Amino acid sequence: MLNNFSLLALLQLASTSLPVGAYSYSEGLEFLVEQGVINNAEDLKKWIESSLQEGGIYLDAAVMLRSLRAAALGDTARLKYWNNWASASRETEELRQQSWQMGNALMRLFLALIPDSEAVIAHHWQEQECNFSIAFGIAAAYWQIPTESAILGYLQSWTSNCIGAGVKLIPLGQTAGQQLLLNLQPILVAAAQDILTVADEDLSSCTWGLSLASMHHETQYSRLFRS
Repeated sequence: MLNNFSLLALLQLASTSLPVGAYSYSEGLEFLVEQGVINNAEDLKKWIESSLQEGGIYLDAAVMLRSLRAAALGDTARLKYWNNWASASRETEELRQQSWQMGNALMRLFLALIPDSEAVIAHHWQEQECNFSIAFGIAAAYWQIPTESAILGYLQSWTSNCIGAGVKLIPLGQTAGQQLLLNLQPILVAAAQDILTVADEDLSSCTWGLSLASMHHETQYSRLFRS
């Protein structure tokens, strides 16, 4: 059950103001908007829905869940396995660097926020690249955030960042962005339920569109975002 302290910790972890640099990434949206693939709120909604159901964020959230469970058990070997798995699932250098940069930033922040004596498992990541999903899972386990709540927070944070990028790039009004986030709630809940039950051997995604957008974005002439 989500108690008040766990709820506050989740709100902090999932906040768009968390200093991990999430705001500087567009998840390929900048290229798609420039090419006219995404022109309005409805286009953005369809793209986010598809990503939540079968895209890279679906895999990330599933890895985050496995990280949370492994961290709760103190299973460092399992954490390293899923960290390597997450790195290998990245199809472009930009996407891999994004995950590492955000993950390393969150791990540094996490270690700065809690007493050293209580961060034993987190110290294993000080000398290697850590994916954001792994760092989020470790923090969620430490603060005893229930698994379903952690997944919803993770997905909501990602969705909020994508909408924030869309508001700037399309552009959309702030009210339209908030309406879009509200309309996506059923999709977020359904995705979280599916992630809770998917087996390791069934983890898969369809991310070729994101990968192509990411590769084109790397050499895009004019851009606001890092990826």
